[in-house]
Amino acid sequence: MHAFYADHFVLPLPSGHRFPMAKYARLRERLATELPEVALHEALPASDGELALVHTPAYIDAIAHGTLAPALQREIGFPWSPAMAERARRSVGATLQAARRVMAQGGGLAANLAGGTHHAYADKGGGFCVFNDFAVAARLMQAEHLRRHGPRAPLQVAIVDLDVHQGNGTARIFANDASVFTLSLHGAKNFPFRKEPSDLDVELPDGARDDEYLHALDLALDELERRFEPGLVLYLAGADPHEGDRLGRLKLSFDGLEARDRRVMGWAARRGLPLVFAMGGGYGHDLEATVQVQVNTYRVALEHERRWQAQAVRSATTPAGMRWHNARP
Repeated sequence: MHAFYADHFVLPLPSGHRFPMAKYARLRERLATELPEVALHEALPASDGELALVHTPAYIDAIAHGTLAPALQREIGFPWSPAMAERARRSVGATLQAARRVMAQGGGLAANLAGGTHHAYADKGGGFCVFNDFAVAARLMQAEHLRRHGPRAPLQVAIVDLDVHQGNGTARIFANDASVFTLSLHGAKNFPFRKEPSDLDVELPDGARDDEYLHALDLALDELERRFEPGLVLYLAGADPHEGDRLGRLKLSFDGLEARDRRVMGWAARRGLPLVFAMGGGYGHDLEATVQVQVNTYRVALEHERRWQAQAVRSATTPAGMRWHNARP
């Protein structure tokens, strides 16, 4: 299974900043040691043209040159620097490479070790999100699918956002787009305090635990299937619903979050859908707890990737149109 990273582009954050930048390098270290079947690749930067499938040229230029208005820079939550601009492009690029991988091979899973930057709008960022990687990936995969297959079978994309915070930027970008279904399962009273309507929003009370969360997720996936037929799934597997998260306000256990991942990945696998996942938020009091949630997500993904690859081998080695003559009864 292929995963893409950009953790060596480290933002020079001020002392005491609450964003846990170290978690990305730590996740890569643990995957390399514990899950060597995950093939790790340095992410390429997204181009201006790719970003412009979603973001306005003026915003792309302002991020590139550090000319964003101070109030809008504060809304992102990071001070501007060349490293910030480069990391933002590569965070999008990682999701684009993962999406191209699963679309080219016709299924399976691939990942971005960061990403899930769902608070970014077309013309502004917010909540530690500069560019919206899932939105750009959805648009680019649709464009590439159109070039290959023509307009008769447009690609429909389901975005399953299970970060604890609502995906407001993603919801706004696709508000009037029937080809992308946005599902967000999040804390009702958590950031952002002004939410945008997704195609399906499921709000959970503070303190919600495993059973309540998983029941809500089951109902949401059933509703998604009833209303939409995707050809690609983008899954935001946030670690911040964990009970040890500083900003999450939910009470999911490690087992509950693993069950969450199994539900989403199993749902996609049973339907033969390629799936890309990104890690989204995670702000644990204990950094290792946040990273453990994410490592567990990769363990589940590897199980599904192995099954998909085995099925692909069986399909490739069975001659098309094979007929058995004089078969034994």
